[in-house]
Amino acid sequence: MAEIQELSALELGRAIRAGEVSPAEAARHYLDRIRAIDGDVGAFVTVAEDLAMEQARAAERRLAEARRAGAELGPLHGVPVAIKDVARVEGVRCTRGSLAYAGDVSDVDDNVVARLRDAGLVILGTTNTPEFALPCYTENRVAPATRNPWSPAHSPGGSSGGSAAAVAAGLVPLAHGTDAGGSTRIPASACGLVGIKPSRGRVSNGPIDHDVTGLSVHGALGRGVADAAALLDAMSGVMPGDSYTAPVRPPAGPAPRLRIAVMPEPMAPGVSAHADCLEALRRAVRLLEEAGHGVEEVEMSPDQEVADAFGRAWAVHAARIPVEEEDEERLMPFTRYMRERGRSVTGVEMHAALAMFRGIGQMLADFVFSVYDVLLTPTLATPPARIGAFTSDADQAADYDRMTAFMPYTPVHNIAGLPAISLPLHWNAEGLPIGVMIGGRYGEEGVLLELAAEMEALAGQRTPLPALAG
Repeated sequence: MAEIQELSALELGRAIRAGEVSPAEAARHYLDRIRAIDGDVGAFVTVAEDLAMEQARAAERRLAEARRAGAELGPLHGVPVAIKDVARVEGVRCTRGSLAYAGDVSDVDDNVVARLRDAGLVILGTTNTPEFALPCYTENRVAPATRNPWSPAHSPGGSSGGSAAAVAAGLVPLAHGTDAGGSTRIPASACGLVGIKPSRGRVSNGPIDHDVTGLSVHGALGRGVADAAALLDAMSGVMPGDSYTAPVRPPAGPAPRLRIAVMPEPMAPGVSAHADCLEALRRAVRLLEEAGHGVEEVEMSPDQEVADAFGRAWAVHAARIPVEEEDEERLMPFTRYMRERGRSVTGVEMHAALAMFRGIGQMLADFVFSVYDVLLTPTLATPPARIGAFTSDADQAADYDRMTAFMPYTPVHNIAGLPAISLPLHWNAEGLPIGVMIGGRYGEEGVLLELAAEMEALAGQRTPLPALAG
């Protein structure tokens, strides 16, 4: 058998069910790798070793019981997972990337964590995120900056950068992320992973942080499509208190021949894609055409009003996070800028922004997804950014504009509540991953996953572990 870190999550799950590896052996293996390697990566904020070993032993007992009863367990039973440091894990601190919450220990599981526990996954700890998961990098004052395993000088992106770096470096086979403007797909692209942003309502945001804007969802990160899809399945489902949920995803099957709209240029005004990102897109188009899918280039006019509406809603999201008055000065400059901006948004302006979000969803349904099955774009407008690229300017508005130019493709899927997947199909001349993104109709993750799996197979590659990971 290959080294444990070389196995996919599903391969590890099969090995555990077959008795070739125990959950405790798997957990210990990854905890040892975190101890040996993470000092150079900075993926984890809190390593929950006692919790992980306790859960691993419980998974072993449940496995023994299932064998005696002839019962089947889930495909990820006993497989380690990491949780982004914005989700509550009972008994584990949840810093949200902020000194204001550095000592906060959760007294309850978020619903997504409860579902992962129920599925038998073993939680190794929590992963780094920028303060309150606001920006598209992973640098804060709680922990050292997270580094991209493919190049330590580069950022893994954000805000789920710690989770992506942990998976890419082989510190954990799977990781949870969140995504309110691209925060799962951005680091997936930057780290050479598959990142899934599900439909709004697919995964519960309860029991505490129900996002009234509808922007934020929980996402899944893995080195392959099947792994990420299995993690999404484990996270998904209606929980008590949920007011809506996405339709049940039908079982996967062979991908039908689809009508695919290709959008090389983003809707953000004044932004164009880097040549490396366009080359990744061209490679994806060639794969799709060779597979017999219908591919047609489309253009959607840049719209500053949509960008402004997203900015207002995101600023209000930042402002609504409770922070003690004496802790306000401990916040990052960008966080303070966004909170001040959010406090200036009126109720009427916020209503207009949310109404525009619904209008964008209707426009996509009427004019894109009435004709096409899938929308294909680059994931990002540029290759991975260097550490500090978005934090070096005293003008926080300028930093915000640079982030907008870096990630102009991802927010539309949050605005409309639609599913999207970033795929690692290309590496540039510098050896940095460049992702492409497929998005689809509400509730149709199945279509996207079938297509993603086909594209992954056609590309004939599986994301390896970088040299940093041994």
